[in-house]
Amino acid sequence: MSVSIIGFACLLLLIFLRIPIAFAMGLVGFFGFLYLNDYNMVAAISMSARRVINTSQDYGLSVIPLFILMGNLVTRAGLSQELYKASYSFLGHLRGGLSMATVVACGGFSAICGSSLATAATMAKVSMPPMRKYGYSDSLAAASIAAGGTLGILIPPSVILVIYGIMSEQSIRELFAAGFLPGLLGVLLYLGAVSWTVWRKPESGPRGERVSGRERLQSLKGVWGILLLFAIVMGGIYGGVFTPTEAAGIGAAGAFVIALARRSLTLKSGFEVLYETAHTTSGLFLV
Repeated sequence: MSVSIIGFACLLLLIFLRIPIAFAMGLVGFFGFLYLNDYNMVAAISMSARRVINTSQDYGLSVIPLFILMGNLVTRAGLSQELYKASYSFLGHLRGGLSMATVVACGGFSAICGSSLATAATMAKVSMPPMRKYGYSDSLAAASIAAGGTLGILIPPSVILVIYGIMSEQSIRELFAAGFLPGLLGVLLYLGAVSWTVWRKPESGPRGERVSGRERLQSLKGVWGILLLFAIVMGGIYGGVFTPTEAAGIGAAGAFVIALARRSLTLKSGFEVLYETAHTTSGLFLV
């Protein structure tokens, strides 16, 4: 019992010293195992190497970089801008409408990305400039992006749900199903929070330009790719056509085809997408 308490205290201390959680847990686990096995260095190193190899060779974890790759390809194809444009056309004329459009766009992007980190980073590039252009307060703009980014861990395909399902040996399909309603509820509550904020302080979120009904319908044409990818990936999973890992591969391939069709992918940008995917994936595990 005392060893567990000391180990947990050391873990908190390392995290407090800003050491990545993955490394902090690894250090505590390694030296704890070393202590419990009478300082047998060979056994500790063998255990560590075996765990690293087994984890890196886990087929189920390949779903994570594939979903992130799908989101990066969609971003490179310009669909994230189209998604924000469509959200703005319906909500931009309201007070605080740009913040509301940001939240809705975050929810839509989360449905084909699955990463809160990638969602927040992408929507910050897309939505922050127009909100500053229309005089939105930085606090409201940043809060709407940060809050909308958290939807990535709820709305399927969520990589966090995938990791939890693998570690706890639960059905990923059922976990995805359980994330739908909380994700939608989160979107609605965030919209309510924006409305309440601009009601208390109207100058923080001025109204945008009203868009005609025809322009609204035209803006929906730009998000067909996202809707198609989501329908194929999630429909295939729930229909039992393919596994979540296979769905992630099909989704990434579909995003690749869409990026090529929109002529937004070159050899250089392709390598940049792969680098961003590797960087985001490693950051997800080393937070």
